[in-house]
Amino acid sequence: MQFSVSLTLDRDNDRVDLRDVIRHTVEMAQIAEDAGFSIVWVGEHHTIEANVGPAPFQMLTQIANHTSTVRLGTACVVAPYWHPIKLAGEAAFFDMLSGGRLELGIGRGAYQYEFDRMANGIPQKQGMAFVEEIVPAVRALWAGDYAHQGKFWSFPEATSVPKPLQPEVPIWIAARDPATYDWALQHGLNIHSWAITRPFSEFLSYKERFENAFARSGRTQRPKFMTMRHTHVYEEDDGWQIAVDSLISRNGLFESLFRNEGGVKNGFPTSLDLFSLRHSEEYSAESLRTNLVFGKPDEVIAKLKAYEAAGVDDFCYYAGFGLPPEEQKKSLALFGREVIPAFKAG
Repeated sequence: MQFSVSLTLDRDNDRVDLRDVIRHTVEMAQIAEDAGFSIVWVGEHHTIEANVGPAPFQMLTQIANHTSTVRLGTACVVAPYWHPIKLAGEAAFFDMLSGGRLELGIGRGAYQYEFDRMANGIPQKQGMAFVEEIVPAVRALWAGDYAHQGKFWSFPEATSVPKPLQPEVPIWIAARDPATYDWALQHGLNIHSWAITRPFSEFLSYKERFENAFARSGRTQRPKFMTMRHTHVYEEDDGWQIAVDSLISRNGLFESLFRNEGGVKNGFPTSLDLFSLRHSEEYSAESLRTNLVFGKPDEVIAKLKAYEAAGVDDFCYYAGFGLPPEEQKKSLALFGREVIPAFKAG
């Protein structure tokens, strides 16, 4: 099992200088590379200060300029916000700039708030139809001249300029619904899953969907399966407390966005009531400590061995959930020193 890390540009209030957040994100990527992580991921979000990501390929280029070997991916670009020619060209250009290190993650999008501003207000649930149209178009544009007549985009014959440096760019699809797994596996695409704060059994249900979809696909070459979980490793007996508190505070914002409740003022989402979150079973300290990858190194290794035994190809360490920057760096470095070596072959 390999390890990747998902980094987010978190800005909790207007006193936080985004330039400091960018520097911190680059430093986290450097720590990840030195620690032996295989991929660094960044996402795409718009108009939301709590997760700044308007230009994922630009952020990845900044990281590429300060790293040399770690692969660099989007987790993920939001299909309804792109045109196939633009996505094919920008992704290929980044692959060139990075020396062939691109991993292209594509998803349907998460927040109706963004769809109302970036995708003409279409329902967020319709986003997967855009994924299904844009992925074959991007592949065809990378291959040569291609004309497209689809439901969402139409254009006469064109090609991607430039072409990717890699002969075949790995493509990952963010997936939860069984139909998404079926479509992705039929097209030979890798899967990026995320059980958010839910139990290990939720992750297992996604792995089962992957296995069933692969069996139905009739393909012989097996795509990769990645799962992402909030992760924090520490040495102190009470090290879990800051992780739990940070996650509840941060998820008060994102639950508001997921549910399309509350509001957003000057880019900052209104939090849901933290008292109600803390007193829900999903957000109890006990549930979070059990369901997520929080613990001392030996505890984290034991948890991850279960993911390895379940057949995970890549475990994605989700770092961005409101932890103080120095705590994030300390945890990531400790993970590299104490945890990753336990999963090295031989």
